[in-house]
Formats: sequence, structure tokens, C-alpha cells
Amino acid sequence: MIITALVLAAVAALLHVYIFCMESLWWTTSKVRATFGATETEAEATKEMAFNQGFYNLFLAVATFAGIIFHMAGQLTIGTTLVFTGTGSMLLAAVVLITSSPSKAAAAIKQGVFPLLAVIALIIGVAL
Repeated sequence: MIITALVLAAVAALLHVYIFCMESLWWTTSKVRATFGATETEAEATKEMAFNQGFYNLFLAVATFAGIIFHMAGQLTIGTTLVFTGTGSMLLAAVVLITSSPSKAAAAIKQGVFPLLAVIALIIGVAL
């Protein structure tokens, strides 16, 4: 079950790297504006906020990847802690998004499903 958890965590981290790219690098492009339902004016006005927010997603992904690496290197306590921290934070961010902006429920579910599954699998794997 640990391997399943680590694979799910890696998928969650890759998704958050993609979100980082959308928010920090591609925010004002027409494709990303359409994804987030923002006009060109809105995207320009929120560019600094999105840039900053994107880095939060990147840092969660980095923590998760570091946890996977530590786990694979035999440092189970450090690895498990980092994977829980990264994926748990991703999951909680999705919960905040869905509760604060119900209209963004689809996005919250997309960003939260892999972290949720990773957390569940890791709990089961650690318990066994």
C-alpha cells in the first residue's frame, strides 16, 4: 500500500507543478484565462497574486517529491512525514477552495482527489 501511496503522491505533486506553471508562468495566456474563467483585464490585475499562489503549489509538490525520495532511500519517518505534509496540505487547500468558492468545486475536486487518495493509502500502509 505504501507504493500505491507514493505513486498517488507523485501524481498529486506533478499536478501541482502543472498548477504552478499555469498560475506563475502562463497566467495571462488565453488558455489559462479560459481555464480560470478570467478576462484579460482580470488576469492582468491578479497576475502578482497568481504568481505568488503558484509558488505555494510548487513548494507543496517539492515537499511531496522530497518525501518520496527520502522514503525510497530508506528514511521512512522523514519520507512519510514529508509526503503527509505535502499531500495533506494539498488536500486541505482543496477543501478551503470548495468551501470558500463552491462555484470552483470541479477545480477543487481535480486538485484534491489524488492527495486524498495518497493520504488514505499512506495511512493504511503505515498502519499495516
